[in-house]
Amino acid sequence: MPFTADEIARHLKGQVQGNGAIQLTGFAPANTARPGDLTFAENEKYFAAAEQSAASAILVDGEFGSASKVLIKVRNARIAFAKVLPLFFPPPTFALGIHPTAIIAASAKLDPTVHIGPWCVIGERVSIGPRSVVQAGACVGDDCQLGEEAHLYPNVTLYPCTQLGNRVMVHAGTVIGSDGFGYVFDEGIHFKVQQIGNVIIHDDVEIGANVTIDRGALGSTIVGKGTKIDNLVQLGHNVIIGEHCILVSQAGIAGSTKLGNYVTLAGQAGIAGHLKIGDRAIVAAQAGVMNDIPEGGKYIGAPAQPDRQMKRQWIALRNMPELMQRIHEMEARLKELENRKNE
Repeated sequence: MPFTADEIARHLKGQVQGNGAIQLTGFAPANTARPGDLTFAENEKYFAAAEQSAASAILVDGEFGSASKVLIKVRNARIAFAKVLPLFFPPPTFALGIHPTAIIAASAKLDPTVHIGPWCVIGERVSIGPRSVVQAGACVGDDCQLGEEAHLYPNVTLYPCTQLGNRVMVHAGTVIGSDGFGYVFDEGIHFKVQQIGNVIIHDDVEIGANVTIDRGALGSTIVGKGTKIDNLVQLGHNVIIGEHCILVSQAGIAGSTKLGNYVTLAGQAGIAGHLKIGDRAIVAAQAGVMNDIPEGGKYIGAPAQPDRQMKRQWIALRNMPELMQRIHEMEARLKELENRKNE
């Protein structure tokens, strides 16, 4: 549905510069925007492109002005962008009820407002809270608990005793509660250690596609509230993730490691087991962490080291060929001087 610039500004607690009554019917990047679209610009480069586009209005922050476009001025254009998208692209709705092909255990307790899609399997003593959605092919094992407005996308698997809080979103293909990787070596074979714990996911966590989270060997693997986990991330058994962390694609955390709050792991970062990563630490892409990281630490490289220390090493390595050449030249000169002395 269309919105006026004034309506959008009120929604974003911003101000309109220009015609506040203009009707906006969509949202698009500057290079594909059409008349009636809203776009956004967070710096001068993007603003120049937005002004030259066909968009009718621009979300901006800062001291921008335009003679040709309506501007909606906000505190932060990127945050406003995230908040305005649901107006033009509301999330899909799901009909209440249970699809006739779903298999629901008699002991399961499902709120009347849930949606259970085709070919889902809901195990014994499962509890699913109000307005939750379980899409096609998902499997929820015995004794699992899902809070309010939880959302399992197609083909998600929850092993028994998994607990999801309110508004937890789990994308397609993710497996939560699979066996931790635990073995002991005895008489020439790897003997499996039974994994009898579970996984607890707190409120407002979003988990990407094809993530694997192992249940605890004893006790729980835990993901704190507000944490966001990208696709293809692996969490080992008994890992504890704090609140509001960001784990980017293909990051991996070995068993029993503990992350504090607001930690960021960039893509393909690897964390060894039994470590402690302090609050607000940042681990760069492809870093390999072998030791604890203090609060606020910024680590890069493999093995990971404090960023400034590691950057100095990289600079030294970059200069190594020139340094080696200079050493060879000095050695040649010394040899020449020795030969002259011995003549």
